[in-house]
Amino acid sequence: MSRYPAPSINDLPEDIRAKILEVQEKAGFVPNVFLTLARRPAEWRAFFAYHNALMLREDSGLSKGDREMIVTATSATNNCLYCVVAHGAILRIYEKKPLIADQVAVNYRKADISERQRAMLDFAMKVCLRSDDIDETDFAALHAHGFNDEDIWDIAGITAFFGLSNRMASFSGMMPNPEFYAMGRIPKTKS
Repeated sequence: MSRYPAPSINDLPEDIRAKILEVQEKAGFVPNVFLTLARRPAEWRAFFAYHNALMLREDSGLSKGDREMIVTATSATNNCLYCVVAHGAILRIYEKKPLIADQVAVNYRKADISERQRAMLDFAMKVCLRSDDIDETDFAALHAHGFNDEDIWDIAGITAFFGLSNRMASFSGMMPNPEFYAMGRIPKTKS
């Protein structure tokens, strides 16, 4: 799973153990990121507090799908297998499009996304690769697509946070759970 051995769930502090068991109950498995990062409880708490502040924020102009699209596209640029596969799965589910994650990861400019989302990803890529080149024209381009300054902060924050996440996943050898590969690809049949 990783270059660093994951701690046993039973050896974790109660708050972390409870959260991991909650995720396991909901997803049916424990995503490897939860256990890999749990080896350092203070960092785990800080990581997931910031993750949740960015990804679960309700008063944003970004949809859950938009957020996962940013993660998938920028993680592909950063060559992070774990985040492309895991967040690509979540993207497929939120957007209800089985091909979207592959398209966004390989070449978002040719993906089946809106012009608004394309502008969002253009900006995210600039934050990812050349944040020192951002100027007022970048803000104007996003404003033209209906993004406000807080939305733009969200795009940049998600991109920057997952730059950290990508590097931690890559250096530690964190591998995606097999369950992520199939998620959102085949619609669930109703029984």
